[in-house]
Amino acid sequence: MIFFFESPQKLVYGVQSPQPIAPEDIEKLTWLFGEANAIQGTRLAGKYSGPRKEMITPWSTNAVEITVNMGILGIQRIEEFL
Repeated sequence: MIFFFESPQKLVYGVQSPQPIAPEDIEKLTWLFGEANAIQGTRLAGKYSGPRKEMITPWSTNAVEITVNMGILGIQRIEEFL
């Protein structure tokens, strides 16, 4: 499953997890992404620029490690899109 968060700066974060994210973990992710709001739905409208789906970036690896240190388990990948 992929969940999307949109920051006040209009950056979109895609969070991949095999199961739904707990509400308390959504609050933590909202804080981590600079008060980004969770977007309802599984698709986004519009054009976004970001990494290819086949390529996990070093930024993603670091972001996932941060979530583990915050006590958020089960996050597989996080990517940032403009």
